[in-house]
Amino acid sequence: MKTFCFKITISAQDQKEAIKKVQALTTVGSNLNEKELTKLADIIKNDPVQTALAKSALGF
Repeated sequence: MKTFCFKITISAQDQKEAIKKVQALTTVGSNLNEKELTKLADIIKNDPVQTALAKSALGF
């Protein structure tokens, strides 16, 4: 599989939090295929009920 490099902007309280966010996103992106990742993003963006249920399942 090829590797691509992108310049992105992450909102965070500080650099440490931004690094953790990027590391988490990289992990998620590495373990989901394009369709799964796109569907996850769509749910987060457009379905607040399912997003709240997922956060609840994660303990948040």
